[in-house]
Amino acid sequence: MKTSVQAKHPPKRKQGAASESLERAKECSPAAAEEAFRLLEGRWKMVILYHLFSATGALRFSELERAIPAVTQKMLIQQLRELERDGIVARTIYPQVPPKVEYALTPVGLALRPALHALLEWADLRRRRLVSRPARPVKAPGR
Repeated sequence: MKTSVQAKHPPKRKQGAASESLERAKECSPAAAEEAFRLLEGRWKMVILYHLFSATGALRFSELERAIPAVTQKMLIQQLRELERDGIVARTIYPQVPPKVEYALTPVGLALRPALHALLEWADLRRRRLVSRPARPVKAPGR
C-alpha cells in the first residue's frame, strides 16, 4: 500500500519568460545597473564588442583598427585594455617578430550577446518608427 506525503508548500508554478524577466529586473539594484553601464561606457566599447561577436575567432589588433577606421590607435588600445581589465575581452600575445596580439571574448563577454542583439533590435525599431512618422515638437508641461 502506497502512502502519500503531502507537501508543506504548494509546487511552484512555471513562469513565462516575461514574468521571469520582470522578476530579474526587480532583483537588479540601481548599484548593479550602474556597474553594468560603467563596464560598457566608452564611445568605442560597444563597437569593439560588435566586431568581436561578428568574427569567427579572435581578431588581431590591426583587424580591429581596419574594422573601426574612425577610432584612434590610442583610444582603441585604451578601450581594449578596459574591456580586458573587466574580464570581457581576453588578450593573447604571441612571442614572435613582429609581435602578434589577438583579442577574443571571454565567457563573460560572450554572455553579452543576447543583450547586444536586443539593443540592436531596439535601435532598428526606433529607426523604423522615426522614419515612418514625421517629427513633432515636444510641448513643455503646463503650457
